[in-house]
Amino acid sequence: QEFVTVLVRDPRTQKEDSWHSYVDYEIFIHTNSMCFTRKTSCVRRRFREFVWLRQRLQSNAVLMQLPELPSKTPFFNMNNPHHVDHRRQGLQEFLEKILQDALLLSDSRLHLFLQTQLSPEDMEACVSGQTKYSVADAIHKFASLNRRFPIEDEERKEGKNDADSDSESSSSGLRPSDDSISCGCKASPASEES
Repeated sequence: QEFVTVLVRDPRTQKEDSWHSYVDYEIFIHTNSMCFTRKTSCVRRRFREFVWLRQRLQSNAVLMQLPELPSKTPFFNMNNPHHVDHRRQGLQEFLEKILQDALLLSDSRLHLFLQTQLSPEDMEACVSGQTKYSVADAIHKFASLNRRFPIEDEERKEGKNDADSDSESSSSGLRPSDDSISCGCKASPASEES
C-alpha cells in the first residue's frame, strides 16, 4: 500500500538582513508513492512560500476547496515557542491533507516545493518550461546536492541512483540556496538558533 509521510519540524530563525528575520521549517518526506521522483527528501521553507503554494494549487484546482493554512496573525512572535510550534503544526496538517488528494499530487509545483529548494519564481519558470531543466531534473539535481539519507545511500550502493551528478558542472542553472546545503535531518550545531 502506498504511503506518504510528511513532517514539518525544526523551526529556525533566519536573518534576512540587519532589520528583518523570519522562521523557516524543515519539510521531511518519506514515501513509496509512484507520484514522487525521490522517495526521501528534506527542504526548508518559510511561511510565505506555503502561502504561495496554496494560491498556486487553488488556481489549478478551482472547483476544490483547499485546506487552510494557519492564520497569519499580526501578533505572531517568532521568539515565542508556542506561536512557532502552533504554526508548525498547522503547516504539517495542511501538507498532510494536500498529499491525500490525487489531483493536487499531479501538480508539479507541489513536487518542486517539497523536493527542491527552488524559489517560487524558479518553480514557476520550471513548470512553464522556461528553464533548461525539467521538474525531474530539478529534483534529481537537488537530491544529489543534498544526499544525506541512509535509504538513498543504500540505493546508490546497489547502483540504483539515477543521477551521479556530484561531478557535473552547474550549467543547468540549478543552484541551491545557502540554507539548502545545511538542511539535513539533524540540526547542525553551527546553525542552531542563538
